[in-house]
Amino acid sequence: MKDRTRAVVIGGGVVGVSTLYHLAKKGWDDVVLIERKELTSGSTWHAAGLLPLFNVSYSVGQIHKYSVRFYQELQEETGMNVGFSKVSNVRLARTKDRWDEFMYYAGIAETIGVPVKILTPEEVKEVWPLCETEGLFGALQHPDDGYIQPADLTQALAKGARDRGATIYRYTSVTAIEQQGDGTWLVKTDKGDIVADHVVSATGNFARRTGAMVGLNVPVIPVEHQYIVTEPHPAIVERKKQGLPEMGVLREADSSWYMREENGGLLLGPYEKGAPCCYMDGPTDDSEYELFQEDLDRLMPHIETAITRVPAFGEVGIKKVYNGAIAYTPDGSPIVGPAPGLKNFWLNEGHSFGVTAAGGAGWQLAEWIVDGEPTIDMMGVDPRRFGPYATEGYLKEKNEEAYANVFTMHYPDEERAAARPLKTTPVYDRLKKMGAVFGSVYGWERANWFAPDGYFVPPEQLGVGVDVLTNHNHAAPLDDGRIVERWSFRRSNYFEHVGNEVKNVADNVGVLDMSAFAKCWISGPGAEAWLNSILANAVPKRVGRIALCHMLTKKGGVRCEFTVYRQPAGFYLVSAGAYEAHDHDILQKLLPADGSVHMFPITTLWGVLVLAGPRSRDVLQKLTRTSLSNADFPWLSGKAINVGPATAHALRVNFVGELGWELHHPIEQQNAIFDQLMEAGAEYGIKPFGIRAMTAMAIEKSYRLIPRELSIEYSAYESGLDRFIKPDKGDFIGRDAVVRSKADGLRWQFVTLEVDGVTDADARGNEAIYRDGVLVGRATHGSFGFRTGTSLALAMVKPEHAGEGTELDIKILGTLHKARVIGESPYDPQNARLRA
Repeated sequence: MKDRTRAVVIGGGVVGVSTLYHLAKKGWDDVVLIERKELTSGSTWHAAGLLPLFNVSYSVGQIHKYSVRFYQELQEETGMNVGFSKVSNVRLARTKDRWDEFMYYAGIAETIGVPVKILTPEEVKEVWPLCETEGLFGALQHPDDGYIQPADLTQALAKGARDRGATIYRYTSVTAIEQQGDGTWLVKTDKGDIVADHVVSATGNFARRTGAMVGLNVPVIPVEHQYIVTEPHPAIVERKKQGLPEMGVLREADSSWYMREENGGLLLGPYEKGAPCCYMDGPTDDSEYELFQEDLDRLMPHIETAITRVPAFGEVGIKKVYNGAIAYTPDGSPIVGPAPGLKNFWLNEGHSFGVTAAGGAGWQLAEWIVDGEPTIDMMGVDPRRFGPYATEGYLKEKNEEAYANVFTMHYPDEERAAARPLKTTPVYDRLKKMGAVFGSVYGWERANWFAPDGYFVPPEQLGVGVDVLTNHNHAAPLDDGRIVERWSFRRSNYFEHVGNEVKNVADNVGVLDMSAFAKCWISGPGAEAWLNSILANAVPKRVGRIALCHMLTKKGGVRCEFTVYRQPAGFYLVSAGAYEAHDHDILQKLLPADGSVHMFPITTLWGVLVLAGPRSRDVLQKLTRTSLSNADFPWLSGKAINVGPATAHALRVNFVGELGWELHHPIEQQNAIFDQLMEAGAEYGIKPFGIRAMTAMAIEKSYRLIPRELSIEYSAYESGLDRFIKPDKGDFIGRDAVVRSKADGLRWQFVTLEVDGVTDADARGNEAIYRDGVLVGRATHGSFGFRTGTSLALAMVKPEHAGEGTELDIKILGTLHKARVIGESPYDPQNARLRA
């Protein structure tokens, strides 16, 4: 065995071998893969080999797209047959909600370049003659989709990697992984030790055991997945004799199963409720080609619907039932990227659709390792989207939930209930009594909106119109049994109530709990110089001032966004709560080695209450002697103030575009401050408001978000951050690249659109945008503007179509709407209300 290499990939399934191949393809020929048994002996060997392009995640969609194309190229490169059957994929829709989901996805597919076809029930029958089409709305077809032989694919990847100089050690077990003083990794095995600059964990069902070797809590636990293979059916055998094409992969999403041909018979793979997590402590050391005992009783509802849709399935005997482990994460998306807290340790784990994702995940991880950046926005799969709260008990509940919801509709406003509430702020119970309908971000409970007293959704509005297995379209009942939220791709039942919250903030005053913000304290003699060297904007020079600062990538894209508040002893940094682990990990890894800068995460020590609206000054002034006048307390400044007997740092900023303050306070004083605000604000009409109202108001101000308008895929100038970039202040990460991007000419430009003809469905993000029938951009966010009275979308378009007044078209749920580019910040463009 070698004793030195640039990178060690641990795990010889399709994901690990793809990572090895792509590292070698990037020019790293001195790379090694270690596999404890034989290649594909884990989950890869029993995978059904499907290649579903359908995915409403922008990141995962692009990963899958690459894989499907690459596997065909790999076959040509290596001369090895990967067993790719391009038979297409047909997804059936039985409900209006499902059709909305398909139309929403079709927009995503167009913006990332994945061809789709819309089929009528009659056309479904043409491509799948054994399918009964009664009750179908229609179908979505991926012509380039199909299935592949996982073992053949893995062997082709292995050959391609070896041909490029990579080395594979089979039947070699990793016994320990230790980081040495010089930053390299010592990988100990039963066949000898090897030192590597980088380590990639692609160990599938062993992910948590591998992570434990280096002190990582990897948020992956496998779930049992079963599929059934039947004996040959005469009709399918006869089709083959006649030389007729193989029928495509059929998916009845509303019954939560997929089906395809297999050796003259049929293969059925259901995703049922009640499938248990497995390998809680990892597989045994001798585990190889392992299956579990089948449990057909769990599958019976799906089998029955499959027989109804494809009667041929019930006309032949069962040949084999496979029940094997598939790795899952709490949200069902994989874990691809740098491990938090560790230098040059990488994760490519949690692949529930590993065969489909392997090519793209290996490609992007190799880009990341070799070049320091991926080439597509990977926030949706970044390992740091989860935090320390994702413990074993949490993972068990969430991963089983994710498995059961593979085929349920992924509504944009969906909030899944398992393992909640987990992290709550002190005001949680108060907000709950006031009607808060909660969502969850990074484990925190946050009020999305507030339901009026006694409010409920009438039972007749809760159904999807058809009796289907995936009738999962509303939030869990409240403690008293009321269901108050029905999810939708359209304006749902809470639309009116969110509008009322916006109106009250605009006319009076509102309060919002934003304690989930990520917060950290930066201090030390080198703090100011260090922050200026990593952030594109200049940090505040004067105590009490606030600046919005972005960290760029080496290529000039946007990686992070921070509010920076200067205090006498250091800097207080605030960023999005969803990206706490991501943002703090990046900061930690950039700290100077000389100890001149210190960083302290303080998220759970400080709460945040946002007070906003034209009467906010009146409310807060009743509780403090500090002058809140414009002259004494201008916009973008902060001060330590008393709030009655409590204390807070009042920051004159907010994300809603109204006069107001963020009150950052010791978390133990939150209830005292909240109660005082509500009492003092009673005469001014104070009411709580939620995240959905905040988002609608932010869109009216054209405020950008990571990873929507702010992304590694767009230069900071393309995202319209000109006023936050200070290239003359000295060098900072990405400075030369972002300056060069502007000089070379921007590829995209951020715009705000006003959309016409909308009645019940606003843009959500990822909708395709056209000029004279030609695709020219994509929406990144959207909402109804309750203060402007218009439907709005934020978007990235080609610069030649970004001029104010330009007429465009946007496709929302399959319907084209006229749209025109309008000026930035359609609500209060001069910020008069913010500065009032």
